[in-house]
Amino acid sequence: MRHSKVINHLGRTSSHRKSMLSNMAASLILHKKIRTTVAKAKALKTFVEPLITKSKKDSTHSRRVAFTSLKDKTAVAELFREVSPKIAERPGGYTRILKTGNRIGDNAEMCILELVDFNELMKGGAEAAKAKTTRRRRSPKKKAETAAGEKKTPEAKADEVPSEKAEKAETEEK
Repeated sequence: MRHSKVINHLGRTSSHRKSMLSNMAASLILHKKIRTTVAKAKALKTFVEPLITKSKKDSTHSRRVAFTSLKDKTAVAELFREVSPKIAERPGGYTRILKTGNRIGDNAEMCILELVDFNELMKGGAEAAKAKTTRRRRSPKKKAETAAGEKKTPEAKADEVPSEKAEKAETEEK
């Protein structure tokens, strides 16, 4: 029975697992998005979200705590300089797992783990504002304007007539 066994060991020793999660968390903070397996992403989510919560309070102590977990100066600086101001109002749920299918070699479930506030497409910037327009019936005035704008010139009508005659001739021959 698996009572109180909540840690996924990922088939690694404790030191290897901690090192791997530390490296993956640093990569996630630096690149804002990483591609990995679903099992590793779930383990990394429980590792990185408390660090992001600690980064909301910018103090020497919280920087040192983050550095003991990440072991990368640039990742800590990025976490406190760019990530924490963007997630300051968010109460939790800083990462998102997007499943991408299975890996070809071993059929492992793959996914993209990303920081939520850094994906502009999911956030819905300018594109979302355009999509919110409602569809309405066109007024008769606008219909008349578009019909007037689409009226064909005599040259265009002359171009169409021979092609119609040619089509009729072809159908009669058959």
